[in-house]
Amino acid sequence: MPVLRQIAQLGHPVLRENVRPVEDPSDPAVQALIDDMIATAADASGVGIAAPQVYLSLSLFIVASRPNPRYPEAPAMSPSAVINPEILWRSDDLVKGWEGCLSIPGLRGPVSRHRRIGVRYLDREGRLREEEHADFIARIFQHEFDHIQGVLFIDRVEDTRELATEKEYVRIVMGDQELGVRSK
Repeated sequence: MPVLRQIAQLGHPVLRENVRPVEDPSDPAVQALIDDMIATAADASGVGIAAPQVYLSLSLFIVASRPNPRYPEAPAMSPSAVINPEILWRSDDLVKGWEGCLSIPGLRGPVSRHRRIGVRYLDREGRLREEEHADFIARIFQHEFDHIQGVLFIDRVEDTRELATEKEYVRIVMGDQELGVRSK
């Protein structure tokens, strides 16, 4: 049965450490970790989570897009384990979009990411996968890939004056109507 793991918060050194590769994806401890990370991300309404966020400096993350309270418009997909990933190519076109992070609760900021990426990684069965991702899934992949590089989304915000609390983000994105404010 999966265990909900504690999530490392901004300021903890594990979020900035170099990771080591996963040697054996079939190791029962790695398989249990994957299950724990999927459960932890779901419980926290995340669309992804990286091993450093659960205090392990491993080249492993989960991409688990689905609509939830933090990302109501997220496309639904089955959670995927991404082990020892590489980004093979990035499109030239960048898209600025709002991001948050389970390790930085209550804060959002606009981040420019490549619209499309080509990636290579091992799945949880140890099979080599090469895929192309676009839009929101590409954003998740790049965000989680940053985590295994010791980079946080706030490092990529071009102007820190654009950072917003979660409550202000909702007002900005959803508008005043969603907050019960009526305009005249």
